[in-house]
Amino acid sequence: MHKKNIMSQNNTVLSYKESLLRESDVDLLKGPYWLNDTIISFYFEYLETERFKNKKMLLFVPPEVTQCIKIAPEQEIHVFLDPLLAEANRKFMFFALNDHELTESSGGSHWSLLVFSRPEGCFFHFDSSNGTNHQQAYELSQKLIFYFKMHTHQYEDSMCLQQNNGYDCGIHVLCNTENLSHFALHYNKIDGCPLIEAKVVGHKRLEILDIIENLQKHNSFSNYLSLRKL
Repeated sequence: MHKKNIMSQNNTVLSYKESLLRESDVDLLKGPYWLNDTIISFYFEYLETERFKNKKMLLFVPPEVTQCIKIAPEQEIHVFLDPLLAEANRKFMFFALNDHELTESSGGSHWSLLVFSRPEGCFFHFDSSNGTNHQQAYELSQKLIFYFKMHTHQYEDSMCLQQNNGYDCGIHVLCNTENLSHFALHYNKIDGCPLIEAKVVGHKRLEILDIIENLQKHNSFSNYLSLRKL
């Protein structure tokens, strides 16, 4: 997998909710680079607070929380999920899953998406490099069964668009998450959702860069208005 070397510049580009984007993070969107936890966390937060605002049936679990769940004992999963599931009507939960095994640092080489559908009582795994993260996803779903007190384990490796390079797995996760969210809101299920098109993946990096730029402008304007009031 291609990863960009850590760059010297670390100036803050955007502070958005709980996300802090630096130049080295945003630069990953500008070339053929593997996306890091920071970019995926930011976009999950953007989906939650902007694109699917007030759609409380959807929950976008940040990759760092997913990683904590992966390494925590089953009895401790509630520490990470209870605060996110305070809303009672969470029906569809999206987990950005990394194949990283270490606990003391971020990293990994491949992203995929695990979705829990409460209405269907099933976990759906979407992997743009078919089979690469199967074991990771299956083991995570087994842990989550314990948390959700499910009596049966329903798990499915779902069909999805396959990546044609070694670095766009994170982009596929973001595109699949958004596509499945729209479908779930409309049909109250995950099964049967049409696959994303290749052109959607091709445009996603520029779309996210535009979102970041617009949020920068909004923040700058808000700061200007705050200064005017002083």
